[in-house]
Amino acid sequence: MVRFVPATWIDGTDASYHLPAFYELWSRWGPVADRAFWAKAADVSRDFLARVTGPQTGLSPERSNFDGSPILDRDGQPMPFGPDSWRTASNWSVDYSWWGKDPRQRALSDRIQGFLSRQGMDRFADRFTTDGKPLGSGHSAGLLAATAVAGFAATPGPVSKAFLQGLWDTPIPDGEFRYYAGLLYLMSMMHCAGEFRIIDARGK
Repeated sequence: MVRFVPATWIDGTDASYHLPAFYELWSRWGPVADRAFWAKAADVSRDFLARVTGPQTGLSPERSNFDGSPILDRDGQPMPFGPDSWRTASNWSVDYSWWGKDPRQRALSDRIQGFLSRQGMDRFADRFTTDGKPLGSGHSAGLLAATAVAGFAATPGPVSKAFLQGLWDTPIPDGEFRYYAGLLYLMSMMHCAGEFRIIDARGK
């Protein structure tokens, strides 16, 4: 399982670093000696993502222990859902779209899209506790964009369509946070336009 940082004196992992879609690719087309490792890593990450997210919200913490239990922040509170966490839903949803190996990913996408949409599509906060308490009033195009990609795994319907429309209608991010929000916007546009796709070992 991927570590938060390489330093062993800082323990734990970050849900947004878990990329089972790519581990699956490497398990199929990477060096033969490594394929079993990457296949196992993909399954471990799929299971971790299902365990670490809020059961009512689909929100994941920015950092946690390897068993999914909370790591406390400087104030002694469990690490919240914040900017690092925004991309987690797109990670499990691309995995579902490419490989369809974990049906739990549909429930995860339904939860996070449903939770955020109930807050108001144009005003949901960008930081929460994993059980859904807002931690501020910011609203980010980056979170909206990444959650639109969650529609790859979500149940088709008005909620997933609203996120896709919201991404389409969102202006290119600018201002102070344009780097991170802008990259999530760019990658999400590529995903939703069908331009972020597998290139197989033959280059096709």
